[in-house]
Amino acid sequence: MNRRNFLASATTAATAAAVTSWSTRLRAAESGRLGTHPQGKADHCIFIWLGGGMSQIDTFDPKKRGNSKSAPSLPGSDYDLIDTAVPGVRFTEHLAQTARYAEQLTAVRTVNHRLGSEHALATNFVHTGRPVSGSTIYPSLGSVVTHERGAASDQVPAYMVIGYPNISRGPGFLGSKYGYAYLVDTESGPAGFAPPEGIAAARMAARQKLLAPLQGRAPEHSVRADYEEAQREALRLAGPDFLRHFKLSEEPGAMRQRYGGEFGQRCLLARRLVQAGVRFIEVSHNLNFINGAGWDTHNEGQRNQHVLIRELDTALSALMGDLQAKGLLDRTLIALGTEFGRPGQFDSGGGRGHQSAVFSLLLAGGGLKHCGAFGETDALSGKPVAQPVTIPDFHATIYAALGINPSKELLNTSRPVPITDNGQPIRALFS
Repeated sequence: MNRRNFLASATTAATAAAVTSWSTRLRAAESGRLGTHPQGKADHCIFIWLGGGMSQIDTFDPKKRGNSKSAPSLPGSDYDLIDTAVPGVRFTEHLAQTARYAEQLTAVRTVNHRLGSEHALATNFVHTGRPVSGSTIYPSLGSVVTHERGAASDQVPAYMVIGYPNISRGPGFLGSKYGYAYLVDTESGPAGFAPPEGIAAARMAARQKLLAPLQGRAPEHSVRADYEEAQREALRLAGPDFLRHFKLSEEPGAMRQRYGGEFGQRCLLARRLVQAGVRFIEVSHNLNFINGAGWDTHNEGQRNQHVLIRELDTALSALMGDLQAKGLLDRTLIALGTEFGRPGQFDSGGGRGHQSAVFSLLLAGGGLKHCGAFGETDALSGKPVAQPVTIPDFHATIYAALGINPSKELLNTSRPVPITDNGQPIRALFS
């Protein structure tokens, strides 16, 4: 063998050995990384969305008493503080009913992101865990859960939104198969699942038989194939068996009263959908803008913010108590989301601006090891002091609670995309 051939052979062998070595090390590292996350046993998730930006200092992370009406205004919580069922953990006075369930929930007080204070961008980030991209539409929490776990029953969809549709709630690159069914009010139920009047079951069956040969011809993973899959799913669910889950009139009157108004009825419906086998339900609570601004409490919006907080308190406590009484609370994770928080200082109109440097989200039930509150913020809840939690961390905690590996990779065409952007579950919540 001449010198040139010898060097070429040696180089090839060395390169192959290096690649093998690195591959082995990467597989080992990946195996270790994937195998160390906690794994919960929850089967369902109810994700309550507070659009507008809930003020953490007026709800789950109260500080010294302030005053929005004095001149000049006094920074701090706008309401009195009360004790909860967990010693040392306090909420504001308008969360008195939820405070009794503090042993079964955790207010995650140090959530933060750097997306700033623009509502749409922050809403998308809290739903998907990633900033808006010009080349990729990322899937939402609900769509990832749907992709990984599907419905708990073949009689219902895996993912439902009680509120208006939005791309932030959607399946992104996963495709429409992992999208959601939605409804905007609890009286009429979801549209499009009941056949038109005068169309008997036999006629519907005949129409579906005619349609069947035309389906399944689209190229795999194409937009047309996704549409056909969604069409088949809608036809499968159409009819009284699915729509009966939306008949809240079947619930005892006392139970409906316990949940309260329209938002409470949405939460009651979410409980019924959990019982039916829906895996992930998002319930929106910004309807009707009760105080003139919803949770976006600038200026005069602060004046009647307590009405929103009390409605949340009534519905959330009723939902937790109802799930617990039916033996479903440990199997159902309740997550409360909002796009950002509010500063401890008041603006010139007596309201609060936007703040993403720190805010509170909530987890309840789901078999987690709850502690009332997690993380510590400064004197006016303006920045984290201990145990900061990113949005990907919060997502990873939800996934882990549902038995989903938060480090798993999804495929966007041929490109692997991790479920979370380096999110780590809050290990203190897992026994």
